[in-house]
Amino acid sequence: MGSGLKTFESDVLVLGGGPAGTWAAYTAASQGVKVVLADKGYCGSSGATAASGTNLWHVRSEPARREASIRRFLSRGNGLANRRWLEILYDHTKMGTEQLIELGYPFPLDEHGRPISRNLQGPEYMRLMRKTVRKAGVVILDHSPALKLITGERGVSGAAGVNLETGEEWSVHAKAVIIATGGCAFLSRALGCNVLTGDGYLMAAEAGAVLSGMEFSNIYGFSTEFSSCTKNFLYHWATFYREDNSVITNTDKRALAIEMQRAPVYARIDKASDAIQVAMRRSQPNFFLSFDRLGKDPFRERFPITLRLEGTVRGTGGINLVDDTCATNVPGLYAAGDAATREFVAGATTGGGHINASWAICSGRISGSAAADYALGTEAAAMRTQLHFRFTERHSAGKPARSMDMPSIVKSIQEEVIPYDKNLFRTETSMRASLARLNDLWKTIRLNEHDPNDVRALVRSREAASMIATARWMYTSALERKESRGMHQHDDYPAQDNGALYRVLISGVDSIRTQREPQSGGPDRS
Repeated sequence: MGSGLKTFESDVLVLGGGPAGTWAAYTAASQGVKVVLADKGYCGSSGATAASGTNLWHVRSEPARREASIRRFLSRGNGLANRRWLEILYDHTKMGTEQLIELGYPFPLDEHGRPISRNLQGPEYMRLMRKTVRKAGVVILDHSPALKLITGERGVSGAAGVNLETGEEWSVHAKAVIIATGGCAFLSRALGCNVLTGDGYLMAAEAGAVLSGMEFSNIYGFSTEFSSCTKNFLYHWATFYREDNSVITNTDKRALAIEMQRAPVYARIDKASDAIQVAMRRSQPNFFLSFDRLGKDPFRERFPITLRLEGTVRGTGGINLVDDTCATNVPGLYAAGDAATREFVAGATTGGGHINASWAICSGRISGSAAADYALGTEAAAMRTQLHFRFTERHSAGKPARSMDMPSIVKSIQEEVIPYDKNLFRTETSMRASLARLNDLWKTIRLNEHDPNDVRALVRSREAASMIATARWMYTSALERKESRGMHQHDDYPAQDNGALYRVLISGVDSIRTQREPQSGGPDRS
């Protein structure tokens, strides 16, 4: 690791440069505060959104359509979605898309020349957001993963990390911090998810933050065997086949997973009309790249498919929010995007692309505004201390560094979370066995000491620790919920318990604690 230490002073620090992070940084900077944004990759091209296209919640101005849309998502939330939050999400999606139009995003036009603001092409969207953030005066630290939050007696006061290109350490003193580092997909090869290893969850939990909904983190996405692109929506027009070309009639994801455990499964998108095929290629061009390179026609030829774990990227678990400002229980700490829980808007069912994409805009705008207000407040100003954190200080003088086989550690983590029979088909026995092995891995990784001169080894070790922690919270929460609800299907308790309207809150790093937070019932829960 380089000997240098770069320090920055800021009002607001944003960790993560995806859609939620850039919206948060832009919103905060627009309120006149000083903002620094640190991204593990290159802000504007890393993460799940930048690598693909995504949909937004299609909002309408008519009150009747607005109400019908909100009710639809309330009914999908398995009793855990929240009307007030869905109303907030709807309104911020509308305001956010209007801002995107003003900023110059090239939405296609309808026959009347009006923008059709339903889809976003990731590359164009994130290029625009980077340009917008820079123009607003935000300092961007690219290739600079955060590794630790800096905390004081009165809450969070910044973060520290490393620059992967220079090897230098960095620390940012800030009055408020927004974690927008995305979810955790356990390096499952889902497109754009190579940087999404749950880093923000671990940093927040170490600072005392509570997480929630971590049992709703076992979503798998359809993908071809020869591609990492997961686009579930396109498979609505697919027919599924066995090796002998017989048609699989039960196309529920769990049923298909059972078929995949026995033998290869194939798909052909043969139910799409010519017009829909054109629309698919226009809205999701990345899906077709691998087919075009191989000279395959997915509309006429069958192709092998698999399910890739997307974890909390499409799941709903994340850092718990204590109010509608996206604040956490730790003073000065906010969460946005997939790093935050999405139970309030999606309940126990995946938000997919459209709700999650809208949530990134909504939570980014809200957290950015709230963090700016907090930073400008007298209470936050009183927290100002000159704290520095050096990772080299973690290594005791004279204590030799031990090198760990990180690929082996990662493989051991994946063996507990990716197999269908452990995570998709959950039982008490399998989850407790996985949790025991993950606890052993946790003890191993916590004892690890790395050569302070090896930046990448330090980051890889931190990623592994974050994935282990995420998996432990995931299974501990799942064991607490003794029913099946939404994506959490517990084979020992296959029915949904109508009396189990509660959220599972979880906290702690070495010692994990859970708490049930009762929720009032009814589809219109406020």
